[in-house]
Amino acid sequence: MNNINQNDKARRERNRLRKAAYLRFITGIRQLTTIHKWKNVFVAAYLLVAACAWVYRGKLLFGLDSAFSLFPVLTIAFDWLVALLLLLGLLCLISTIGTPLKAKVFQDRLISAGFTNHSHEPPLLLAKYKHPQNPKLTIWEFDENETSLSIWEDKKDKIKGALIDTIINVKQSKNGRRVILYTVSPRSMLPPILRWQDNYLSKESFELVLGESLVGRETVNLSKIPHILLGGSSGSGKSFLLKLLLMQCVEMGAEVYIADFKGGVDFPAIWHKKCHMCFDESDLLDLLTSLTEELQRRKSAFREAECANVDEYNTETNNHLKRIIFACDEIAEILDKTGLSKERKELISQIESHLSVIARQGRAFGMHLIIATQRPSADILSGQIRSNIDCRICGRADNILSQIILDSTEAAEQIPKDAQGRFITNAGLIFQSYLFDDSEVFSSGSRAIGG
Repeated sequence: MNNINQNDKARRERNRLRKAAYLRFITGIRQLTTIHKWKNVFVAAYLLVAACAWVYRGKLLFGLDSAFSLFPVLTIAFDWLVALLLLLGLLCLISTIGTPLKAKVFQDRLISAGFTNHSHEPPLLLAKYKHPQNPKLTIWEFDENETSLSIWEDKKDKIKGALIDTIINVKQSKNGRRVILYTVSPRSMLPPILRWQDNYLSKESFELVLGESLVGRETVNLSKIPHILLGGSSGSGKSFLLKLLLMQCVEMGAEVYIADFKGGVDFPAIWHKKCHMCFDESDLLDLLTSLTEELQRRKSAFREAECANVDEYNTETNNHLKRIIFACDEIAEILDKTGLSKERKELISQIESHLSVIARQGRAFGMHLIIATQRPSADILSGQIRSNIDCRICGRADNILSQIILDSTEAAEQIPKDAQGRFITNAGLIFQSYLFDDSEVFSSGSRAIGG
């Protein structure tokens, strides 16, 4: 039995070594062409030496010319030997290029941290290099190691301890054979305040800038992710981020409707000129009714034009149908039915029904929701609305609130208690939002971008 176990262990080790050699070689090929192009110098130098060795191979062994002349088979054998050695040398060089510095050290640290597969083997580090556009960002490429991406996500803390870097993002390569980590040095910090500049406005069709993360500028594209939910405790900066997003929508030529049930203090007079404001529940029902009617009208128009979305419709028909943004600051003030009369509950139910229609169908027809609330629990925001909001952003929060918004406690764990304007997305990226002056931001006038 012991012999069988030892043979099985030896077989697994041979397979692991063969796989490692193959992956190192493939990584070396990739690095020659895409990552560290300076390594081409080493390969070029080797090929030059190899060419010289091949040309002068007959003189490499001095004093054997007579033996070679007497035994031609020795000449053939020596030629084959030189060719084989040169080829093996090239393969070894490429494999070396595919082996990052201290790769064995990091693998030993992963073993110590307990991050191994079912065979107690650590993942193989294939490449480590700086991001070409962001030198603060380090990219680590590992063999997937028969470990699912969800396990990599769940064990980020163990991996972080082994790499001694803060993990920003974890994703899988297109072929699924590699896991790619994006990390930054623990010394890297986000500034507490970032000022908005006009040139930050994206030129992409309705790509909204959220702020700066350690990875770079963080954005969300409404043409792909149509609705946004903002949450967080009081004073975390939700209203500032909401205004930042709405300002960009106005600048891009959208028709913006804002329901504000906090007394309107967050939206000075300039907003009333640029947007449609709503402060009353009855007016809100009328507004949402007109928006759902517009959605149905667009649905019929798109069907007749055989167009799938608003951008395609504008291109095909030469129309300039505007995107419509409905935003609500502190939606809990509207949708909370606690202690309401039957008539008021019916009114709120109708408002909720219209919001649900826009959440389900609005993307293709250029109608979007941006909702801010301190606590978007199930009794405030229905599951049907919530399930159609793919982009969820949380500011400073406790464990319970973070779980409600993000389905995780990451906001409570990663955002300092005194932070303002610091947020985390449901994709796990932390960013600092921009601050801007209402009185100055609209001074240059709106500019329409996209459909």
